[in-house]
Amino acid sequence: MWEFPNIDPVAVSLGPIDIRWYALAYLAGFLLGWWYCQRLADLDEDQRPDKMDIDDFLPWAIAGVIFGGRLGYVAFYNLEYYAAHPAEILMLWEGGMSFHGGALGVVLALLIYPSIHKFSHLRLADLVCACVPLGLFFGRVANFINGELFGRVTNSPLGIVFPRGGPYPRHPSQLYEAALEGAVLFLILFVLVRIDWVRARSGIVTGVFLVGYGLARAFVELFRQPDAHIGFLFGEAVTMGQVLSTPMIVVGLGLVIYAVFRKSAS
Repeated sequence: MWEFPNIDPVAVSLGPIDIRWYALAYLAGFLLGWWYCQRLADLDEDQRPDKMDIDDFLPWAIAGVIFGGRLGYVAFYNLEYYAAHPAEILMLWEGGMSFHGGALGVVLALLIYPSIHKFSHLRLADLVCACVPLGLFFGRVANFINGELFGRVTNSPLGIVFPRGGPYPRHPSQLYEAALEGAVLFLILFVLVRIDWVRARSGIVTGVFLVGYGLARAFVELFRQPDAHIGFLFGEAVTMGQVLSTPMIVVGLGLVIYAVFRKSAS
């Protein structure tokens, strides 16, 4: 059993203003993602989206993540509560974000922005998806620092007693997610996006991201404690995270098949 490091969730206090590690994780994810996405755009300098397009798309991505993430949490995880307390929907500082909701928000941005500027939706999606694991990594580490979204009770030597998790050691599922959804998925996409054959078939990187995230999330849900107000679904066997990840896997597989078939047929 490991001792929880008990890091202060507040990174810096500037008078009445507290800057939390969670906010810094989002900032780091956006900035590093923007920088890396620009580097990837240079791999095919004669195609759009180019570096200027990436600059212009950044506010769209931020809006999609924040508003989609919040509304997704409200709709998927706590609709009854927020229906009774609608004013609290805008209280982002109180916590409560959904990756799947944020993903839907970014999908909407990916549909609208390239339509306005007349270039490939899938190529922009490939660049963005190659960067997303960076933000996932920092976000899950911030979840660990906050002592939230911890795992189920375990006898594993990796178990940690979380301040809000009772007296028993639990899986540090946030770190499992940081490793799989963040580091491992980033490395897979890092290799794929540098293969000319893959980049020529727009949609493969996006599809692999969807499948990779969905599988990683569904697997870690086996160790993660379900949300207390939701619990297990379908006879105490499935979690909400697994339900929401299943369509990602299906769509991702379909997108990879579509991208390969469409290019090979041309």
